[in-house]
Amino acid sequence: MTRYLPKHSSPIRISFTSRNLVQLEKSTPSVRLATLDEKTSFDSEPLVSPRIVNKEVIGTIEKWLSSLPEKTGQDMSSIHDKYPRASASSGSPHRSARGSWGFASWVVTPRRLAIICGGIASFLIFQLFRTTWNHRVAFRPAYLTTPIPYNATFLPNAPFQPPEPLPHRYSDTIDTFASYKYRNTCNISSLDLHAPFAPLCPDRKSMLTAMSSGGRIGHDAPYMPRGCDMRWFSSEEICEVLARFEKVIIVGDSMMRHVIGSINVLIRKDLGYGAVTDWNFSPEERKECFCNFQFNVKACSIQGIFKTGDVVKNDASSLSCPAGTVDVMNRTDPLHHPVEQMIRFPIAPEEITRFRGLLPPTKPSRPYAFIFGHGLWNDLDLQATLDWLDLILDTTISAAPWLQTDYSSASSSSMFKSAAKRQNGFWPRLFLTPNAAGKEKPDEWLVSQGNKALMIFEEAVAVEVGRRGVEHLGTYNMSVQSNMYDGVHVDLKGNLIKAMMVINWLNMLEVEKF
Repeated sequence: MTRYLPKHSSPIRISFTSRNLVQLEKSTPSVRLATLDEKTSFDSEPLVSPRIVNKEVIGTIEKWLSSLPEKTGQDMSSIHDKYPRASASSGSPHRSARGSWGFASWVVTPRRLAIICGGIASFLIFQLFRTTWNHRVAFRPAYLTTPIPYNATFLPNAPFQPPEPLPHRYSDTIDTFASYKYRNTCNISSLDLHAPFAPLCPDRKSMLTAMSSGGRIGHDAPYMPRGCDMRWFSSEEICEVLARFEKVIIVGDSMMRHVIGSINVLIRKDLGYGAVTDWNFSPEERKECFCNFQFNVKACSIQGIFKTGDVVKNDASSLSCPAGTVDVMNRTDPLHHPVEQMIRFPIAPEEITRFRGLLPPTKPSRPYAFIFGHGLWNDLDLQATLDWLDLILDTTISAAPWLQTDYSSASSSSMFKSAAKRQNGFWPRLFLTPNAAGKEKPDEWLVSQGNKALMIFEEAVAVEVGRRGVEHLGTYNMSVQSNMYDGVHVDLKGNLIKAMMVINWLNMLEVEKF
């Protein structure tokens, strides 16, 4: 016999078989089902045979069931919680014993709600902390720290193999300038500047050697490093590389100013005016300093960008760096990539003072990188260049002693005399030697600043700066077949290649060691 309680939110099913009896608790309007065997009893009553069914008990239960008043869902839910439902089959365990729970019986309480809210808040705080930590601590991409195996496609008798089919080389194979402003007007594609091939240089030393000793297959053809390839980054990747550093300080002459101007072209995605202060241009300046003429030192020298902080201050919307890297720029000197005009030796005292102001006395959260360039203003005098560099290095250490690992034990009298001490700590430094001489170079400079003198100077500087713990990037091979304005300064294409070389060097630095 089976009977259901009507009009309740959770019906109670009561089954009677030859082995079941029901005990009615008169103290509460509830029903409890009990499964009995030969040894089961009601409290202290004698044993009852399972084969005998007390008709009075059954009648009492039916009478009680028919006289039950209608209960609300809340009342019956309390009955249901106190007396769980039994299965209709004696051989099947109760659902709570099977570990199955439904949401129908789950009740929202203030305590449970507080636990859920607390868990969500803890998760959000953890994500905020993790994002902030990853932003403050510089890391390199996985492909630079972990070798990535791949099946190379080898073409026999081919002078250059196709680039590796890996995700991080995708931007090398496309025109990254496709979305740049004035792309069609200036008619410059990134594939016109660099032709990708395999293999990619595995470390920083081999990459600097390859970039310094590469060449072109014809005048103004794409530049290709020798032996192994460099990356051609997208604007977003360049922003990520720069965001690993607290500051990238560029020190030197007009050639170094063109490097930071080219970096601004890349992160502003603007081939027309990316390297100049176009926000305050007159109509005449917009004509004279457009596209390839941005680096014309005669007409557009004053309008060149000396630091990316000026872009943030006057035209922040032109920067393509996403919000995750923009906050790196929002400091005393936004983006922290200034260029210091220190063109000759002896260096003027006010220039040294201004340079010291860029360096903090305490260790920052991310590393600094330094890029130097010098030579032509001292007629490629090697000793004058080395004296110029030594003074800058000594000034840097005196203003920022945290750049050395063991600076606390060094006395002020001996700190600057030992070149070996400059090699301690994580202090990335790169020296760029001047461009090759073009056909427009005045004849009066062909002896002291001609191509023979430039090649000798580049080779000697590479050796001497290496003794000081400074890495070297030669630009003679890159520029010897480039277009030049005055026989000295390369055009927009040449400067973009030089800037991408610098970005490749920054990308290979082990910032995780800082």
